[in-house]
Amino acid sequence: MSNTGKFIHKHGIYTAEQLEAAERSRTALDTENIEIVRLVWPDQHGLLRGKSVTREAYLASLESGMDITMAPFFFDTANGIVLNPFSADGGFAIEGLGGSPNVKMVPDPGTFTVLPWVEETAVVICDLYMSDGRLFPFAPRSILKNSLGKMADNGYGLVAGIEMEWYLTRLVDDMLEHGSLGAPGSPADPPKVAPVARGYNYLLSDHLDEIDHMLRPIRKALVSMGLPLRSLDDEWAPSQVETTFDVLEGLAAADAAVLFRMAVKQIAKRHGHIASFMCTPAIQGFYANGWHLHTSVVDLSTGENLMVPSFDEPLSDLGQHYVGGTLEHGIAASVFTTPTINGYRRRRPYSLAPDRLTWGQDNRAAMMRVISAPGDKASHVENRVGDSAANPYLYIAAQAAAGLDGILSKTKPGPLSEDPYTQNVPQLPTTLADAIDALEADTFYRQAFGGTFIDYLVTMKRSEVARYEAWVAEHPDSEKYVNGVTDWEHREYFEVF
Repeated sequence: MSNTGKFIHKHGIYTAEQLEAAERSRTALDTENIEIVRLVWPDQHGLLRGKSVTREAYLASLESGMDITMAPFFFDTANGIVLNPFSADGGFAIEGLGGSPNVKMVPDPGTFTVLPWVEETAVVICDLYMSDGRLFPFAPRSILKNSLGKMADNGYGLVAGIEMEWYLTRLVDDMLEHGSLGAPGSPADPPKVAPVARGYNYLLSDHLDEIDHMLRPIRKALVSMGLPLRSLDDEWAPSQVETTFDVLEGLAAADAAVLFRMAVKQIAKRHGHIASFMCTPAIQGFYANGWHLHTSVVDLSTGENLMVPSFDEPLSDLGQHYVGGTLEHGIAASVFTTPTINGYRRRRPYSLAPDRLTWGQDNRAAMMRVISAPGDKASHVENRVGDSAANPYLYIAAQAAAGLDGILSKTKPGPLSEDPYTQNVPQLPTTLADAIDALEADTFYRQAFGGTFIDYLVTMKRSEVARYEAWVAEHPDSEKYVNGVTDWEHREYFEVF
C-alpha cells in the first residue's frame, strides 16, 4: 500500500537519511527478533515517556506516526497538574491545545536501539508533532534541533561529550507494601536504600571492584547499545560513580544521555539496586552530583575544530567568543542547566562546582574550563555548571544558543581566572526561585526558544518551588535535614531522576 497521504509523507517529515534508517529498522525487527518497540519522547523534565507497541504498530508508525496524549505536559516534577487542560488553550497560549488533545509521536528511526536487558525489545526516540504537521512547540528535542539548526545556518556544528555523576545504592525496602503510593503533586514514599561503598576516596580501584557486579551489566548494555562509553570511574563520595562518553554530534549526545540514564536506572533496579541522578540525595555522607558538558564548534563543511588555539592564546578567537556568549547568558540559562531545587546545593565556593561567571585554563573551579593546547585538534571547553538531573536537550540547546550568540556578536569573555571563587564577576543564582526570575526577565532565551515556551517552563518550575516553600514553612527544623537536604527534595527527586 502506498504511504502517499499518510502523516509522515504528507508533511515531508523524514529526510533521506531517516527513510534509509527506517528501512534498516524494519530489517532489524527480523534479524534481532524484536517483538516490542518502546516509542519514547523526552518530556519537559528530560524524563522519557511513551508506549510499548507491537512490531506491527511500530511499522505503521513509520508511515502515520502514532497518536498519544499530550497530558504529561501539564505536569510538574511530582505530576502535579499545573495547567488547566480544559481551558480554551489548555493554559499553553496556543490555539488547538485545549482539552488535552492528542499529538503525533513520530519515530526518529536513526535512534532504533535494541535493549540488551529486555528480551525481544527495542527503543526508538520520537519527535512530537501537532495534527497539522507542525512541531509540537513544547518538546525539548525540537528546541534542541532548532538551536542546532541555527548553528548549521551559520556553517557551524556542535560536538558534545558527556561526563555525568550518579549514585548507585542497594535496595533495602521498596516501600510498596506499607508506604504511601503518592498522588498528583505528592510523590510516593521513596524506597529505602543503603550505600554500596564507604569512605571518601577518588579513583580508588578497590571501590570500583566492590561494585563490579553491578557495573558489569551496565557497561555491557551501554556498549551493546552503541553508546560510545569511555570510562566508569570511582567518584569522590561513597557510592558515587562518574561515567564519560566519547564525543557525539549535539542531538546524538542528548539522545545518548537520556538512553544512558534509562539504561542505568532500569538495569540497576532489575538487580536489586536503585540508581539516582539526583544532585544530592538525603543520604548521610553523600555529596553533590554534577554534569560536565564538553563542547567544541566545528566547520560543518570540513569537520575542522574551529576552537583550536594558535600559539600564546587559550582558544581561537571563535572559541573565546563562544565562551563569552556562554558566560553572558549563564545566569539566564540556570533553569536549563540546573532545573531542580536540590541542584543549587552544588553552588558553593571551593566545592569543585562554579558559583560565578568565570573561565579558566584547565581550572576545575571555573564555570567554563578550557582544555586546549596550540594545534591540538581536541581543544574544547567544559561547562561545569550542570546538574546531573538536567534535561539533556535543554542543557545542550542552551549551550548551543548562547555559544552561537557569542560567536555572532563577537562577545569577549574577559580575562582568564586563576582563582575563580574570588573573581569580581556576577554570581550564578543560588536558588531555583532566583534562576526562574532571571529566565522570566531574560530577552535572549525568549527569542532563542520562543516566549511561549519560556512562559510555560517558568510556570512549571514555579509550581515546584511553591510546593517546596510550603513544605519548608511546615517543617522549619533544618537540624533534621540529612546533608542539609530536606525530605521534600529526596521524595521529589531521588527515584524519578
